[in-house]
Amino acid sequence: MTIILTNDDGIDAEGIWSLQKATELVFGTKGAIAAPIRQYSGCGHQVTTHAPIAIQQRAELGKDTYAIDGSPADCVRVAIAHLYSDVKLVLSGINHGGNMGVDVYMSGTVAAVREAAFHNIPAIAISHYRDRRREFDWNWAAETSARVIKQLLEIQLPPQSYWNVNLPHLEMADLDTIPEIVFCEKSSQPLPLGFKVDGDRVTYAGRYNLRDRAPNTDVDVCFSGKIAVTQMGV
Repeated sequence: MTIILTNDDGIDAEGIWSLQKATELVFGTKGAIAAPIRQYSGCGHQVTTHAPIAIQQRAELGKDTYAIDGSPADCVRVAIAHLYSDVKLVLSGINHGGNMGVDVYMSGTVAAVREAAFHNIPAIAISHYRDRRREFDWNWAAETSARVIKQLLEIQLPPQSYWNVNLPHLEMADLDTIPEIVFCEKSSQPLPLGFKVDGDRVTYAGRYNLRDRAPNTDVDVCFSGKIAVTQMGV
C-alpha cells in the first residue's frame, strides 16, 4: 500500500516533514512524498494540462521523495497515474496556516485531497492555524495529526468524499493537553476583506482573526483551541 504525502507550501516546508512523522507514528513507515518544488499557497485546484511537468527525485531527502514542478493537484495526479499504481491514501499538509470555511476553495492543500477524492482514494487535508504571536511546535503537530489520522481512518466515508482538518495553535503551556476532536460544519462566511493602498497598488490586509465565528463551524471550533474536522465532498 502506497501513502502519498503532498502540500502546497513546497517540498522544503517543515509541515510536510511533520506529516511524514505522523505517518510513521500511525503506520510504522514513511509515506512517499510527491510535493511541489516551490510554494503554491492559494492556488486552488490549478492543474497543468498544456505543458510538461518536471519531476525531480530528491534521494537526499529520503527514499520515494519527489519534487514536482506543478501544483498540489498536479502532484496527486502524477503520483497516482505515473509514479505509483497502488495508492491507497493521500495526506496533504501540514499546512502553515488554517484552511477553514471558504478557504477550502482557494487552498492548494485541500485541492490535493479533493483530487484524490475524484478518483475515490481516501484523503485527509491537515492544516495548522497560525497565531503569529507564537511559533509552531512541529513535534506536537505530528503527534496530534497521528491521533486524528488514526481516528478518521476508522470511519467509512461516502464515495468521492474527504476530510479537512484544522489544528489549533495552542499556548506553549497547553501543549501537554490533548485537544478535543470536534466534527463540525464548514463556515460559509468569507474572510474579512481589507486592502492597504500604496499609490495605484493595493495589498490584501484582511485580518484572519476577525472572521465570522458562528457556533459549530470549523472557524469557531479551531479558534476555541479544539481540532476542527469537516467532512467534504466533491
